[in-house]
Amino acid sequence: MEPVVVDYSRCVGAIVPSVLGLSDASWLPEAVDGAKTIVLLVVDGLGWRALQDHPTALPNLLRFAGGPTTTVFPATTAAALTSITTGTSPSQHGLTGYRVRVEDNVLNVLRWKSEARGVLPPAPAFVQRVEPFCGQHIPIVIKAEHVDSGFTQAHLRGADISAWVTNAAIVANCSRLATQGHRLIYAYYSRLDEVAHEFGLLDGAYEAELRNVDALVAELRNALPSECALMVTADHGQVHIEADAWVDLGSEIESILVAQSGDARARYLYARPGAQKELGAVCRERFGELAWVKTRKELIEEQWLGQQLGKSVPGRIGDVCLMPFAPVGFVDRAMPRERNLKSAHGAPTTEEMQVPLLAARGEI
Repeated sequence: MEPVVVDYSRCVGAIVPSVLGLSDASWLPEAVDGAKTIVLLVVDGLGWRALQDHPTALPNLLRFAGGPTTTVFPATTAAALTSITTGTSPSQHGLTGYRVRVEDNVLNVLRWKSEARGVLPPAPAFVQRVEPFCGQHIPIVIKAEHVDSGFTQAHLRGADISAWVTNAAIVANCSRLATQGHRLIYAYYSRLDEVAHEFGLLDGAYEAELRNVDALVAELRNALPSECALMVTADHGQVHIEADAWVDLGSEIESILVAQSGDARARYLYARPGAQKELGAVCRERFGELAWVKTRKELIEEQWLGQQLGKSVPGRIGDVCLMPFAPVGFVDRAMPRERNLKSAHGAPTTEEMQVPLLAARGEI
C-alpha cells in the first residue's frame, strides 16, 4: 500500500482562494462556474468512501457534480479546517494535528486546553497567525457551542458568525445570507464525525446520520437561489477501529519519550535528547508492518505537510511520526479515553484522505 500524496494546489486547502478569485478555479465543480454566491458546506468526517459504501443513504448528494479531492496531512479536523479557512497548508498555519506541542507544552487544539496542569493555553492568534479567508470578511454558520472556543478564534477569527443548534437553523441562516450578495458563505456540520467516533462505521447509527446529512444537503439546496452554488466537502474520512485494535507503544519506546502529540493515526513522538535515531529505528522495527514511520526530517523534506514551512512548525512535528495503514490506533497514555473511539483518522490512507468536492446550483 502506498500513502496518498497531497497536491496542495488542488486539495481542500485550495478551495477558498479559488472561490475568492485569488487562484485558479478551473478544477472546482462545474456548478461553481458563474455562480454569484457559493455556500461551502464542510461536513466533518464525510470521506469519499462513505458515498461509495452507502449510496442509498446519500441519493441527493450523489446527484451533485464533481468527484473526490484530498484533504491535507494529517487528515484531522484541526489541521484540515484551518487549511480550508486560511487557504494554506499545515506547514504554514502550524496546526499540525489534534494535539500540538507549543513551547514544550501539548495543546489540545479542539478544546484549546494545555495538557500541563496549571498552564494556561496560549492565545489563538499566537499559535495560528494566518488570517482566515485571505483577510476577507466572510459570514460563517457554525454550531452554537463552538462560537466562543479557542479553536474558533484560531481558524475563524474576524468572521461574522451565525450560530445553529438545529439543522433547520443551518438552512435558514444560509438562505438568509445568500440574499445579501456575499461571494462566499462558510457552513460547518460536525455531527457525522461525532457519530462515527461514538458508534463506528459498521453500526446503523452511522448510516442513519449519513441520511441526515443527505437530507440537510437537499433542504439547503432547495432553500438557495439558482444563482447560488452549494459546494460540499469535508475535512477527512474515517477508518473503523475495533476495541482490540489499539496499539500500546510499549515500555522500551515510552522510556525514551518526553512527549507525544498528534492523533491516534498520526502520532508524533518526541525523544529525549540524543535518542532521536534510536527512536526511529525502534519504531520502524516494531511497527513497520502496521504503519508508515517517518522522521521529522523526512516529513519536512518530502513536504508531507506542505511546501512552505513556518518558523514554529518544526517543533510541532515529532521526532518520529507513526501513520498506520492498518486499521489501528496508537495509544498515548496521557489520553486514556481515546481508545474508546470506534473510528479514527489522520493517516494518509485513501479512506482518510479522499473527501468529496461536489456542487450543485440552488433550486429557487
